Formats: sequence, C-alpha cells, structure tokens
Amino acid sequence: MSKYTKQDIMRIVEEEDVEFIRLQFVDIFGNLKNLAVTTSQLDTVLNNECMFDGAAIEGFTDNRVAELFLRPQLDTFAIFPWRPQQGKVARFLCDVIYSDGTPFEGDSRQVLKMVLEQAKEMGYTLSVQPQCEFFLFDTSDEGEPTVTTKEKGEYFDIGPIDQGQNARREAVLFLEDMDFIVESSFHSSEIAQHSIHFAADSAMVTADNIVTFKMVVRTVAKRHGLHATFMPKPRRDLQGSAMRLVFTLMKDGKNVFMDEKDENKISKVAYQFMAGIMEHVEGMALINNPIVNSYKRFVPGYNAPVKITSSTTDREALIRMNARGKHGTRLELRSPDGASNPYLVLAVCIAAGLDGIRRELSAPELDEEIKETNKVMPKTLEDAIKAFEKDIYLQNILGSHIVSNYLDVKKKEWSRYCEEVTRWEVNKYLNRI
Repeated sequence: MSKYTKQDIMRIVEEEDVEFIRLQFVDIFGNLKNLAVTTSQLDTVLNNECMFDGAAIEGFTDNRVAELFLRPQLDTFAIFPWRPQQGKVARFLCDVIYSDGTPFEGDSRQVLKMVLEQAKEMGYTLSVQPQCEFFLFDTSDEGEPTVTTKEKGEYFDIGPIDQGQNARREAVLFLEDMDFIVESSFHSSEIAQHSIHFAADSAMVTADNIVTFKMVVRTVAKRHGLHATFMPKPRRDLQGSAMRLVFTLMKDGKNVFMDEKDENKISKVAYQFMAGIMEHVEGMALINNPIVNSYKRFVPGYNAPVKITSSTTDREALIRMNARGKHGTRLELRSPDGASNPYLVLAVCIAAGLDGIRRELSAPELDEEIKETNKVMPKTLEDAIKAFEKDIYLQNILGSHIVSNYLDVKKKEWSRYCEEVTRWEVNKYLNRI
C-alpha cells in the first residue's frame, strides 16, 4: 500500500514551503543522477512528463534513448534536512521510462522489479538488511580528497579517538529525518572506517535506501571538512569496506529459511537458496564488485571472502547463516561492496537464490569445505568479466541492453588499468633494470 498520493505530495510541498524538487535516478553503474525543477513544475513531475537526454548518460546508449522520461516514485518523496528551512529542497527517486510509459531497458530499478515479481509468482517476499562500511578521510588544504587521517580509532571507539563521530552522528540524525530506522552506528575496525546499520526492509526499499544513505553520508562528510568514500580498498594496509547483505525469505508471513527441527535451524529452502548464490557468485562478482579496486579487497587475512564457502561462524566465509536473534535464520552474503549498483546487486543475488530453489540445488554442509574447497572468488576484474560472460542465466536476468553496455564499459576499464604504470612498478624496477 502506497504511503503517499499525488494529493498528499501537493499538500506537503505547500505546507512545508518546498521550492525545489530533485528527480533522482541511477545509471547502470549505480551513480546517482539528478534533474532539478522548481515546484511550479510539480504537475509536470507528477504526470511523468519530465524529459531528459538519455544519450548523455553512460550506459544508457541506445538508438531510442534521445528522449527518456522520469516517473517519480511517490513513496520516496523526502525533504533534505540539511537544506534551508525556508525554500526547502525535496527529492523523488524515479523510474526511467519511454514517452509511452514503457519501462526503459537500461533502468536498473526495473530489473529488480522484474526479479521481485518472479519471487512473488513463487509465493516469496524478501526482507534485506544492508551493512554498509565507509571511510571518512581528511581533505587537503585545497579541499581535495585524500586517503590520510589523523585519527587512530578501532572497533567501537569513541571520541576523541574517533574523530568522525560527529559526522556519523549527524548522518544518522539526517537519515532518521528522512524516515530511516537506524539500528546502530559505530566506528569500524580500521582507522577512519565507520559503519551504519539500518533496519531490514523489502528489497526495493532497501535498494532505494542504500542510494539515499550514500548521498547523505557524502553530504555530511563534506559539511565536516571530510571526504566519505565507499571505495572497497582505498589503502593497502587497511581492511576494505563491504556492503554485506542479510536476506530473509518469507512465505505466507513466515521465515522459510528457518527450520526448528534442523540442528542449525536452517531449512532445505535456505540451503537451496544458498546453493543458487554459490553457483552463480563468480558471474555475480562483476555486478557485486564492479571496479578494479574491488578485487584488492579479496585477499587472505583482511576479513573478506576469498574462497566460495559457507559457515555459521567463519568471519571470512562468503556466506554466513545466522539463526540467532529475533529474526530467525538469515543468510548473510559478505562479498558485495559499496562501489556497486544496489538495484542490480539485489536483482542478481535474489535471482541466483531463486534459481537454486527452482532447481532444488544442494549446498555443501556448513563449515565442512572451508579448508578443502578450491573454488575462489575472481581475483581481478578481468576474471569477473570472463565469469559473467559464461553465466547466461544472469545475463538473461539483466537483459541485453544492460549486459552489452555494462560489459563494454568494464572491458575498457580493465584495458585502461592494464596500460597504467603503477608506483609499485616504479619502486620495484626503476633502480634495478
């Protein structure tokens, strides 16, 4: 059931003295885009008549995308709490459509909608909780981002050791002003690293929330003279940042991952869902870990999954099953990172799990193959590209438009990276050869 109607939006805009509205959407790589209008154009906005040049957006390239339109999702309406209280600024997250209302094939929000419809046809709904990590680094005297920090904080430290606590606190307050339920926030394991956990919600709301969350954190960091980055591995000497996802699968209002009769309280359906993810996870890596830097995180000893394993306890397993707490059995996927597009990440993860259920796949027993398995995560972006090209199921989920544009950009990105001469190479070879 929708939270807002068009009439509600018009009333709120008038009562709250909103003057600007930002129509936001993401490209296929998850980058937030923005078209701003004044409230004099509110009728145009609510009638899905705001047009933009789709050819200007990387990854939207198509012969038909000269004119695309934005369909605001009314329930995503929010007023920015950091903007002036007179002449306020609000936003909608939007679907991207053609002039006749047909969904645009490059709209990643639409991909997730289609996967959730498949789940619904099977009788399932999903609840997803993200656990997002990020770094708050200093900026230079010129205001440019750096990877340096003066703080020395570790897990759960407080100020003055945790020098980012004021920015983190303000981010939490802004998120709550935008109707987030923030369950916890804390200094994470590395210097300048932070984590904010907000409540589980439906998959689409969670994807929308991740996009909003990243925008808020970056905005707040800048207000405090810091730079927030969701880059997976900004420094070699530090653990990387993850965007872990915790899934619960529901049917008829019950958690079907839960089986009280099982020793670990894990159901057959949960094992099938897990098996689907483990079968497709190498191909999924291109979506879950989409940049060259993503693969610098997958190294032993840095609390990131290297082998494709499942466990109830191992901190470096790809999948952790947890039956503790009030929510019952939940599946935690530990590989995704914050450089990814959350709509596509959730789409491929859920689609992979559903494939495991449909085909009644069997997953390895928890913890038994931790040391013996030879299956590992891709080691480079090139490995991920090759794995994705072999996974026809995932390509069909995403559709030919996104697949062709995504692969084209990522192959060029890998090629450009291979052409670079790094500082490590210069330090290693310049004086020796």
